[in-house]
Amino acid sequence: MPLRGFRAARPWGRLPPLLLVALAACAARASEITFELPDNAKQCFYEEIAQGTKCTLEFQVITGGHYDVDCRLEDPDGIVLYKEMKKQYDSFTFTASRNGTYKFCFSNEFSTFTHKTVYFDFQVGEDPPLFPSENRVTALTQMESACVSIHEALKSVIDYQTHFRLREAQGRSRAEDLNTRVAYWSIGEAIILLVVSIGQVFLLKSFFSDKRTTTTRVGS
Repeated sequence: MPLRGFRAARPWGRLPPLLLVALAACAARASEITFELPDNAKQCFYEEIAQGTKCTLEFQVITGGHYDVDCRLEDPDGIVLYKEMKKQYDSFTFTASRNGTYKFCFSNEFSTFTHKTVYFDFQVGEDPPLFPSENRVTALTQMESACVSIHEALKSVIDYQTHFRLREAQGRSRAEDLNTRVAYWSIGEAIILLVVSIGQVFLLKSFFSDKRTTTTRVGS
């Protein structure tokens, strides 16, 4: 089921236009989204779910700070079904107890200057059967059984690919952050070395100048 929409702690006009287009496209096709969560901000998403439907919420922080975020899930009555503080990643499965709009929010309000990039996958309900007659009393044919096995294997491959892409993005972010720190440290060391070198030149020049003056006075 596509997402109905979400409410942000900041107005839409302050978000990059490219991000808005990406969110709209992803929301129209699936409930699997990667979005930026600014500092001191909160993003909420809403999903219409029927009673008895099994749902799974999975999220992971890809970049930013200590790679943690607050997550909260509520039912249509406002009852908290899931709440975790400063989690890097997690997965939660539940069955809807009633019809209505369920809300889940990601908060970065505890961070004062670091924005985060968050990925989440919200699965609602079970996948439809691969064959219309898959739930029949009689057994599947050998061809149908092979197709079902391949279908399940491909779903596992997609899950693994998503997982490794997230790990790769997180690793790249850490490497870029470390590279930036090393660059700043190198620049600082170069500046300190330059200042010390200039200071030594002036100190030696002053020392020999004073020595020459003293020698001249003694000779006179």
